[in-house]
Amino acid sequence: MMEHIATPFGRRTMTLGQIASQVRARAAPKDAVVNKWQAFQHIREARALLGATDRALAILNALLSFHQETVLTGEGNVIVWPSNEQLMARANGMPPTTLRRHLAVLVDCGLIIRRDSPNGKRFARKGRRGEIEQAYGFDLSPIVARAAEFNDLAEAVQAEKRAFRVAKERLTLLRRDIVKLIDTGIEEGVPGNWGRALQNYQAIVGRLPRSAPRQLVESICGELEVLWHDIRDALESFANSQNADANESRSGRHIQNSNPDSISESENGLEDNEEAGVNAEKTDNLRNLPRRDLPLGIVLDACPNMQEIARGHEIRHWRDFLAAAELVRPMLGISGSAWREALAALGEQQAAITLAAIYQRADQINSPGGYLRSLTERARQGKFSTWPMIMALLRAKLDAEKASAETLSGPPDDGDRREERFEASEALLRSLRGPES
Repeated sequence: MMEHIATPFGRRTMTLGQIASQVRARAAPKDAVVNKWQAFQHIREARALLGATDRALAILNALLSFHQETVLTGEGNVIVWPSNEQLMARANGMPPTTLRRHLAVLVDCGLIIRRDSPNGKRFARKGRRGEIEQAYGFDLSPIVARAAEFNDLAEAVQAEKRAFRVAKERLTLLRRDIVKLIDTGIEEGVPGNWGRALQNYQAIVGRLPRSAPRQLVESICGELEVLWHDIRDALESFANSQNADANESRSGRHIQNSNPDSISESENGLEDNEEAGVNAEKTDNLRNLPRRDLPLGIVLDACPNMQEIARGHEIRHWRDFLAAAELVRPMLGISGSAWREALAALGEQQAAITLAAIYQRADQINSPGGYLRSLTERARQGKFSTWPMIMALLRAKLDAEKASAETLSGPPDDGDRREERFEASEALLRSLRGPES
């Protein structure tokens, strides 16, 4: 049921929740004494739990300012009767419609009670000695009655904030440590599937939205901690159970005083050139290559495996391509030092293209790190360009598609074969050839 109170503007509806607020206010101890500003601070901290808005709290702050005393008591008169104009002035010029809407929020939250006069006006009737006999306006007694509740809610909010801050700090530390441990495993040549470890890390972190609740952050931290323990145990086991000589004899990946230029990346690097099918050494005259940069679309057409690394997001810009290259590098087992040398010699974009071409033929390259170092050295000598690599990949792709089409439809006659070869060659030239110089 709802009680209706008549006003000059119609019938104002009183909900059961508002009636309950009045009951709690009447039950407040007569000897209760509450500092109004301390109680207001507790209300502000617990506003989300109470359902109060920032605008509503601005109005409550104004209402409290109309009460002359700093403390509110259970037996004193805690009714204030400012006009709407006075309230709007103290609430930083809030519009009338906004004022009425957020006054209703304060009533619904049980923070104030309306004490309406018969004509709907707010005023106080004083006695002969100047004391207030009857007042009509906004009753602040719920603040006295619920002061302990507001304090408990504020403490709960503060505890939740502390727990959330601890969870986020833990998440930051775990993310930093896991990335460092994976880099250490790659740099030091520790046997292990570090690409898979990185993928597991990315999968866990990828489930974390921009604004996550504490419970989800703690759940993600639990999964990351399991991964952190696995990686750390693998590194500690390798460091404690194998000496340098035994490691070199069994795996050929001897760690030389943490020197990133280990034999794992340098040996057999040049022997992989022919197996990769992207050998830039066969092109000696780089002056005949196009002067302009490779278009991103051409690179992606030649290296479609990069799209699979982009975690379901389409690569639309070079920044997306560079981000995908950062994921590919540890998956190929290429150390940070080799990658930094490639960036210095080739530049960020050309180094990423080179990495994409190596990744496209990773199954045919025994030592991606050694191959990248050899290309980096040729780039320093001015004998390397990414154009031949991409052209070779495109040519291989066209040949594969042509062979597949011939297998399905049978060999074409001579006229069809000449026409198909002419069109493919012309398309390749239009896409890759720069302006004539």
